[in-house]
Amino acid sequence: MIIGIDVGGTHTDAVLLEALQIKKKAKVLTNQENLIESLTAVTKEIFSGEDPGDIERIVLSTTISTNAIVQGKTDRVGMILASGPGLPPEMLRIGKDTHFISGYVNHRGIRVAGTDSGEVAGIADLFERENIGHVGIVGKFSTRNPGLETEIGDIIGGRFRHRSFGHLMSGNLNFPRRIATTYLNAAIWDTYSTFVKNVMDYVGHMRITAPVYILKADGGTSKISQSVGYPVGSILSGPAASIMGILSLTDGREDAIALDIGGTTTDISIFADGVPLLEPLGVTIGGHKTLIRGLLTRSIGVGGDSRVGYEDGEFTIGPERNGPAAAFGGPSPTPTDAMIVLGLTDIGDGGKALKAIQEMASLANRSPDETAQEIFDLTCRKILSAAGEMLGEINDKPVYTVHEILEGKKVTPTVVYIVGGPAGPMAPYIEKMGGYPSCVPEHAEVANAIGAALARTTTEVTLLADTEKGEVTIAEEGIQASISRGFSHQDAMDLCEETLRKRALRMGAREDDLDMEIIEDQTFNMVRGMGSMAGKNIRIKAQVKPGLIAGFKQEASDVRQ
Repeated sequence: MIIGIDVGGTHTDAVLLEALQIKKKAKVLTNQENLIESLTAVTKEIFSGEDPGDIERIVLSTTISTNAIVQGKTDRVGMILASGPGLPPEMLRIGKDTHFISGYVNHRGIRVAGTDSGEVAGIADLFERENIGHVGIVGKFSTRNPGLETEIGDIIGGRFRHRSFGHLMSGNLNFPRRIATTYLNAAIWDTYSTFVKNVMDYVGHMRITAPVYILKADGGTSKISQSVGYPVGSILSGPAASIMGILSLTDGREDAIALDIGGTTTDISIFADGVPLLEPLGVTIGGHKTLIRGLLTRSIGVGGDSRVGYEDGEFTIGPERNGPAAAFGGPSPTPTDAMIVLGLTDIGDGGKALKAIQEMASLANRSPDETAQEIFDLTCRKILSAAGEMLGEINDKPVYTVHEILEGKKVTPTVVYIVGGPAGPMAPYIEKMGGYPSCVPEHAEVANAIGAALARTTTEVTLLADTEKGEVTIAEEGIQASISRGFSHQDAMDLCEETLRKRALRMGAREDDLDMEIIEDQTFNMVRGMGSMAGKNIRIKAQVKPGLIAGFKQEASDVRQ
């Protein structure tokens, strides 16, 4: 049996799968101040009467990292940057505790200037005096030679609670994004590691010995114990869960819009030929552009429990949520209350919903039914408008899926997939307004939990081999080793694939789910002097394909090329 849990802004959902079929599902209110309380409540509800020994794995999708960043509830981080020449420091500075040091690596990974140990030690002393417990260390071109970063780490030693190294964040180049990613990784480390400890303590208390996984922004999983070193990878796992849920609940291979309408937000994603789109450089969160591999999503502050207001003769929806709908004791009218008044759903206390809408109707000088309809229509229009804007932006540039660039592709949706609690009542109206056929899959109200439960472990590695230097680097693993001048392209392929395999298994992948592929493969001859061959520069990137675990609609549901 598999347990999938999605911690949303309003509700925490859980499903129990047996033989890859839904056996139980549950939904409880999310306590944002104590997520473990929500996890405990929903798990107990679906776990009642089950044998702990029958649980094969537990997969969580959590908002904890995302919320910490968006709400500014992060820790102070001291940043040490080895930037070298090029971009001015002020373009790279991230926060008041950023310090630049001498020493740098060039574009080939060659150390051009050494590290001043006294300079680094002085910065570390300053961090200690300022009670800074977390340090980020980033050098330009560290993916091509992580030695400078590790040397800085050795100098400051174990004086701090945690050190985040830039070369471990991603194998892709982009110094400003690497700085931001490293900073965020350090800034949420305490929050995330405490969450992981609490989860593992609870799982142990429940006598569950099955592995526990976390869903990442790219729609793949990692064993939660392995994720502590890279907590920033867990941001935006909620939107990723909705995409994986839609993959598991539908067989579509067409262009599509996907809407996950929750209580607090609506998450929007786009599919090209049935494949979800990817952020080509990395996701952006809290104003920070990162190197975090993630699916392309957009969240807007419109949901079933969004606060409804009336300003300057017009209704407003969100973006804030003041609590649950009035029908459930909340202080403000919401789109959910409008749906109740219109007879589109019969949840909650209809009298309380009507009273809240009547108060709004008196402000607008309309009848309660007219007011409810306007609120409901505005909610649908705002969601469709945001989806249309996102689609327009996508079609103005190359389309990136999780595998390839679709040059010249124009995404033309033929269906809208709608999941989340309000999906049923809203789908017919969104279809009518948007002109797209709508599809509400079975179990749409817990689609995210299903997506989390069924996602397989994903990861990637980037190999750089320079036979003239006699060196190979795999940044994500911190590998830097000597090679012979005869190191071939096939040698590089074999090493890259074996490293990927070991990394995936360490992260909790099953052998059946190791669907590996090469996504970048480049070889350049290096010529010196009178045109003589000096060596080869080989770059290979490999990944375990995102998709669903083996055995579940495998032929149709892979996130395929």
